[in-house]
Amino acid sequence: MTAASLLFSCSIHVGVSHPKVAAKSSACCLLKQPWSHLMSKAPFGHSGILEKSKLSRKDDGILCSVGAVQVETAAPSFSLGQKFHLDDVIEAQQFDRETLNAIFEVARSMESIGSNSSGSQMLKGYLMATLFYEPSTRTRLSFESAMRRLGGDVLTTENAREFSSAAKGETLEDTIRTVEGYSDIIVMRHFESGAARRAAATASIPVINAGDGPGQHPTQALLDVYTIEREIGKLDGIKVGLVGDLANGRTVRSLAYLLAKYQGVKIYFVSPDVVNMKDDIKEYLTSKGVEWEESSDLMEVASKCDVVYQTRIQKERFGEKIDLYEAARGKYIVNQDVLKVMQKHAVVMHPLPRLDEITVDVDSDPRAAYFRQAKNGLYIRMALLKVLLLGW
Repeated sequence: MTAASLLFSCSIHVGVSHPKVAAKSSACCLLKQPWSHLMSKAPFGHSGILEKSKLSRKDDGILCSVGAVQVETAAPSFSLGQKFHLDDVIEAQQFDRETLNAIFEVARSMESIGSNSSGSQMLKGYLMATLFYEPSTRTRLSFESAMRRLGGDVLTTENAREFSSAAKGETLEDTIRTVEGYSDIIVMRHFESGAARRAAATASIPVINAGDGPGQHPTQALLDVYTIEREIGKLDGIKVGLVGDLANGRTVRSLAYLLAKYQGVKIYFVSPDVVNMKDDIKEYLTSKGVEWEESSDLMEVASKCDVVYQTRIQKERFGEKIDLYEAARGKYIVNQDVLKVMQKHAVVMHPLPRLDEITVDVDSDPRAAYFRQAKNGLYIRMALLKVLLLGW
């Protein structure tokens, strides 16, 4: 038998790939590290005959066979089931607590890859398209970094609102139908709430919501909760102060949805009157038994909380109502005075970018977690790309 006719087979026992991806992909074996690396060293390279075996669950982990060689790797510590199947990432409330724990476990495994300059090749051959209709630095770059660190490639447009066919009047649905022909997964930021859901309903490949107007930012919320767990050491029983533009802040809306998954959480809303948290979030928290309170006293809230989550007043959401923006801006600022009343274990978080709502002298305090928070976004997005394209 020649090398070119060798039959490689692999049974992956920790989940299945995204059905949209599976339908699009040619018959190939979805190999986790180090098998993708081993496969790249096979004598016949990518020209070999590959056969995807049926995927089944085994408690003893992953069993792969390459010719006569069998190697078994450790199983994940979480149990698997239908609930762990992700089609798209659209909104924070689509996740339950067990799924969050599983995503965080994958993210922790990504930290070693993220800190390794050589990265991984587990997503080699996959293409991610980033469609950003609004400005972004951290989200777009962290997704692109995540894809490249896992061996994948990126197709990107930074300002699709002006420099894509949307400027010519093309519908979002037509854009998605076109772009999915070039890629395996789409990461989209849009200026309209609900746009990500429309994209996911249209696409035959996974769609990740990277922010849809004042709607939601689920991957930010995932990295926020991941950061809180790593910084505070727990999620049950914590007190969180959400500060700033709560009416327009998609990050705080998504975070509130996720915090509702945990027990004994209390949320404080601190904001200027013109940007108070909207009633739908308050009603959702009440329906889930989450205690919340509105306050105008940042100092008092900061003294009680494990997390002070500061946000900027979003000028771009005010339109021509500049007077309202100016009235809201600068009312609540995290500075040294706020740090003095905060508990020693507490942290300051911010989704960034910041303007003047956190003074720069706060940066040197060990409780300033916002740059560590941004770094955690890389690991969470690596985890999501891996899970959506390869399965658990």
